[in-house]
Amino acid sequence: MTDKLTVSVLGTGIMGAAMARNLARAGHTVRAWNRSRAKAEPLAADGIGIAGTPAEAVEGADVVLTMLYDGPAALDVMKQAAAALRPGTAWVQSTTAGIKAIGDLAAFAREHRLVFFDAPVLGTRAPAEAGQLLVLAAGPSEHRDAVHPVLDAVGARTVWTGEDGAEGSATRLKLVANSWVLAVTNAGGEALALAKALGVDPQNFFDAIAGGPLDMGYLRAKSALVLNDQLTPAQFAVSTAAKDARLIVQAGEQNGIRLDVATASAERFERAAAQGHGDEDMAAAYFASFDEKPTA
Repeated sequence: MTDKLTVSVLGTGIMGAAMARNLARAGHTVRAWNRSRAKAEPLAADGIGIAGTPAEAVEGADVVLTMLYDGPAALDVMKQAAAALRPGTAWVQSTTAGIKAIGDLAAFAREHRLVFFDAPVLGTRAPAEAGQLLVLAAGPSEHRDAVHPVLDAVGARTVWTGEDGAEGSATRLKLVANSWVLAVTNAGGEALALAKALGVDPQNFFDAIAGGPLDMGYLRAKSALVLNDQLTPAQFAVSTAAKDARLIVQAGEQNGIRLDVATASAERFERAAAQGHGDEDMAAAYFASFDEKPTA
């Protein structure tokens, strides 16, 4: 197979749009579809074809990449595309879907004789735009050459977690990694909120932990978004973080463990979204600590 492929990208939100652009820059023929066409239209300036329907987008594609809101959304869109899918087409499923949904998506792939890759990614807007995502992938080794050019275009590195995408080993790892990311995000927001409530200059907090084991570049980056009022455009939105947190909680419940921090994280993200911060960066969970938006 040639390294230059026809790739269909279904879902052009923060991540999907960046992935589509990087695929086009790598020389692939890219067709994109989004439920809200207006979000996909700017991609035309990058030489990407904008499809009116999922079926139109996947017609003749070598690889289909899905980056949608959740598992049910991915399944719904693939059902809309079903009539135009060719048996043997590789499906790179990058939506953070959760464990149960991955099983449903893999069953659809078997029914339509698609080569299924469970391939969520770690990263936010900036690494996605730079093609520097970390791809977590599971799928048959004999078919990986067919998707390597796609994974190389969107990511800096691919970590293979298994041979069978239906087992969801990549999705399981993604949930573990996200549990840490979301917990740290909320812990940082609470530290800033407490500093404000106690009259502590946040810089004194950063100076106190500087260079030690408690210091984190991620903490400083997310805190800066709050302190400098740079929550838009979102690197990763509050509403999406709330969805991912609930998937983590559900995974724990389904496997007999209690995840108190993840549960609290989900509640904080949902409260921030209800306050009107749903489209802002997930660092805006900071505002969940206040009944009203704090004054500067």
